Amino acid sequence: MDSQCIEYSKCSTCKKALKWLNDNNVKYLDRDIVSNTPTKEELKNWINKSNIPINKWFNTSGLIYKELKLKDKLKEMTDDEKINLLSKNGKLIKRPIFVSEKIILIGFKEEDWQKIL
Repeated sequence: MDSQCIEYSKCSTCKKALKWLNDNNVKYLDRDIVSNTPTKEELKNWINKSNIPINKWFNTSGLIYKELKLKDKLKEMTDDEKINLLSKNGKLIKRPIFVSEKIILIGFKEEDWQKIL
């Protein structure tokens, strides 16, 4: 499997992550999170592999998250319902996501990416 960076072109954090990847000669496939939203299967796999709690996969600063009042609703939802919701709307997913065979990173913190990549 090739590494991929799943991102949203209008997201400033994603732009920083892509610049960092390019500056550090990390090879990856660029994937738009809105037009090519991760599937339920991909999300399940990545969430399990990452050991990052499912609620951390939500873009809590996004408009859709706020409009749907997910802060309160997530407490009542099953993991399956959460994954289903994330797979239906890429803008709900925290980004960027870097996925390779061994590594899954969500969000961009340069020091974390530097340590791992």
